[in-house]
Amino acid sequence: MAALNSLLAPHSLPSKTPRSFPSPLYPSFQYSVLRLSSSIKNARLHCHASASSSAAAVVTEAEPDAAGEGEKFDWFAHWYPVAPICDLDKRRPHAKTVMGLDLVVWWDRTKGRWQVFDDRCPHRLAPLSEGRIDPSGRLQCVYHGWCFDGSGSCKYIPQAPDDGPPVHTFRKACASVYPSFEQNKILWFWPSTDPQCKDIAVKAKPPYIEELDDPSYTSTMGMRDLLYGYEVLIENLMDPAHVPYAHHGIMRIPKSLTSRVNGDREGGSPIDIRIETSNINGFLAQRDIGYNKFIAPCVFYSAPHRLMSGNGSASSSDVQGGSALKTLQKQRRFLLIFMCIPVSPGRSRLIYVFPRNFAVWVDQVVPRWIFHVGQNLILDSDLYLLHVEERKFAKAGYSNWPKVCFVPTKSDAMVVAFRNWLRKYSNNQINWGTTSSEQLLPTPPREQLMDRYWSHVVQCSSCRDALKVLKALKLSLQIISIASVGIVAALNQSMISTITRTVIVSTAVICFLASKWLSVFIYKNFYYHDYDHAFR
Repeated sequence: MAALNSLLAPHSLPSKTPRSFPSPLYPSFQYSVLRLSSSIKNARLHCHASASSSAAAVVTEAEPDAAGEGEKFDWFAHWYPVAPICDLDKRRPHAKTVMGLDLVVWWDRTKGRWQVFDDRCPHRLAPLSEGRIDPSGRLQCVYHGWCFDGSGSCKYIPQAPDDGPPVHTFRKACASVYPSFEQNKILWFWPSTDPQCKDIAVKAKPPYIEELDDPSYTSTMGMRDLLYGYEVLIENLMDPAHVPYAHHGIMRIPKSLTSRVNGDREGGSPIDIRIETSNINGFLAQRDIGYNKFIAPCVFYSAPHRLMSGNGSASSSDVQGGSALKTLQKQRRFLLIFMCIPVSPGRSRLIYVFPRNFAVWVDQVVPRWIFHVGQNLILDSDLYLLHVEERKFAKAGYSNWPKVCFVPTKSDAMVVAFRNWLRKYSNNQINWGTTSSEQLLPTPPREQLMDRYWSHVVQCSSCRDALKVLKALKLSLQIISIASVGIVAALNQSMISTITRTVIVSTAVICFLASKWLSVFIYKNFYYHDYDHAFR
């Protein structure tokens, strides 16, 4: 219940940073939400369908939260996910950017843990991420060979004479270290190198998601860098109404959710979303099919109510008797977990995972990269829309979002709640600290904007390996094709039968066509795949 209390209680840092993320379907959690929410002034959305309603009225009609007046969200006093552990190679350093901070992630085999450093050598500011792990297990800068241990201490400066002063022990020779923490198979970091934050994990931990550590669940993760900002990414994930349109032909929508008289081809329909609680730590939203929870700044969580009664609550007898918990253990559960990471202005990173406790064998048989192919197609299908949309927001001014957007239906409730949260606690934008927040860069060509190789493949261990195998297979097919033709040309007509010659030529043609098909497959799924909405 710690995360729930953190969400509903006044904010305090760092001791009140959410320490846990409760299982969303436990009756006690739902029961407590309903009890606590009655004593708090909830931020509710009042949507008006009349022609005279303005977008500004819709956005600003959330009831004021007196307890939160004057509070400001501290972007540099929270844990941020860096990458799934499975995509980090212990043999080399990794460059990452989060909150405008350039990081280097490397495996410290002496301490047996991942370390996160500022990605610059104290000598001449060369990127440590371009370095290597030396034979002693230290991080070595490849510009001049300086070596650092897991605590950031410089252990060796090749240019310093043995009989001279021990300059490697000087404070200025140390690398800057960020606190890091492994949880839920993800590496997290705290964006401050202040020595006072060294043991911050004792006081505050990242939001904890039980299902990701539950062996009865399968939880295949994915990650993608995106050329649009955190704000646009997270509000897009909070908008279920766009799914049948922006992802038409890709995502299947249950007929029970799209049945509507005189509806359109895509099957859009009204969605009743209600904001139950909201404060500086995030908000809780209820839907008829489940609920959503935003834990600021990164975690957005979606789950169905499987144990809810007609009014969305669990009965007290079920809670006290434990029958609901027994039912829970037998139910098939599927959850949507998104971690939205602010990288820099106009750039974001998404870590996604959809844990489930049924058909677990599928992920044990089907390679992880195939799962990523489908998810990348979904992300590509609205990527260009969101990239252009963000530039229109920037042109209008981020504080003018309520004026330029008309959001009259309840399906936009979470989007409005997020924009209200951002306005109230962070002046409509992320505080990037010393990082420049200048105007967004011009829109690049679509091939660069929707690139898959650099935004995903090079960071994904599964897709990297799959690409190597497929490239080797393509080369093998080409070699077989050329060799077959060469064999037929070299042999005398009388030395082989017509049937044998036909088989060899057919093999050459089939291998050639297969290599061409494979080349297109590789390009579309690992490099670039456009999405044309007009022909969906």
